[in-house]
Amino acid sequence: MSPRTDSRQRFLDAAADLFHTKGYHATGLNQLVSAGGAPKGSLYFHFPGGKEQLAAEALTQSSAQLRDTLRAILAGGETDAVFDALAQNLLDSDFQRGCPLATVALDAAAESEPIRQACVAGFDSWREAIDEFLRDKGVDEERAAQLSVVALTMLEGGLMLAKTQRDVAPLRTVADHLRTTLERELS
Repeated sequence: MSPRTDSRQRFLDAAADLFHTKGYHATGLNQLVSAGGAPKGSLYFHFPGGKEQLAAEALTQSSAQLRDTLRAILAGGETDAVFDALAQNLLDSDFQRGCPLATVALDAAAESEPIRQACVAGFDSWREAIDEFLRDKGVDEERAAQLSVVALTMLEGGLMLAKTQRDVAPLRTVADHLRTTLERELS
């Protein structure tokens, strides 16, 4: 990786981390520059659109990472493993890291079209991963599309409750309900 690319990636990684835990508005440019380990001019060199462009690209990166994780876990056939991984992420971060998009989506998507679009694309990619899993399990296309929306919505709500309550019990409840729903669909 060239120094130019390495610097850009450091900014993306630092931004993804800061936006995930603090949100968009609570993360300042000086924090991004410090965490990225490069001068402020370097941030604008790599991201001429400034903080907004950096946020949109960091969200895209975070979304892709979670989508790939979802696909890998679901390929093993165990839906509970998704919830176990998300619960472990919450526990490992002392309940600082829930959904990598939710904090910024709630914080800035209404006022920034690039950020809103990055959130839409991220949520869609996760829903599509769930939809693919359901279709692979034999759920018909229309029903899989419906269930993937319900599953993602429940997952997001479970993460939000777990994070605010500092307890993974809501995720466990969602996992139990979705497992029962899926068993009913497949029988």
